[in-house]
Amino acid sequence: MQQIDLIAIDQALQRLRALDVRLEQVFELRFFGGCTIEETAEVLELSTATVERDLRAARAFVAAQFQESV
Repeated sequence: MQQIDLIAIDQALQRLRALDVRLEQVFELRFFGGCTIEETAEVLELSTATVERDLRAARAFVAAQFQESV
């Protein structure tokens, strides 16, 4: 079973928030809030295309943060 490093996730999200608050909000709503793309778009008053684009960028950022910490 793979362990989840909650401190590393929190640090990555803090860096993402410093870079772009909306990207961090999209990431949190999807992965911690369990919202769908459509629900995330509605909550943040964005189009679904924008949410999808932001989610790709946020995932890439968080993944890069984990690559750097290894």
